[in-house]
Amino acid sequence: MLKSERYKISMFKFSWGYFVWVLLLLAAEAGIAVYIHDNIIRPYFGDFLVVILIYCFVKGLFKTPVTATVIGVLLFAYLVETLQYFHILNVLGLQNYKIACIIMGTNFSWNDIIMYTMGMLLVWLVEVKLLHKPAN
Repeated sequence: MLKSERYKISMFKFSWGYFVWVLLLLAAEAGIAVYIHDNIIRPYFGDFLVVILIYCFVKGLFKTPVTATVIGVLLFAYLVETLQYFHILNVLGLQNYKIACIIMGTNFSWNDIIMYTMGMLLVWLVEVKLLHKPAN
């Protein structure tokens, strides 16, 4: 077996702990989407949690360094928000599909950027400082 083949196999690593967090966060996000229609939890806390959900999903499937995963998830969230700024759903003709609007979002907001950043900062602090996982 080539060294590169061993690396490809070893980068996949299922984690029950992260998988449980994915389920809990997904349930929280669904609960927020269905039951909460306020001006604080839904617009702010939902965005804060969604990046943590994505982080846990990635870490649940792949053996990736904490800092690289945090940065990757944050860049992905920024990309999605940037695509909202450019009304990507309208460009693609998907603006009338509710599921696309829910998954992608429809409105750019600097508050979302701040909440994504705060969510990933919390994850990094918990993983590296509190749980003492290696950052790299």
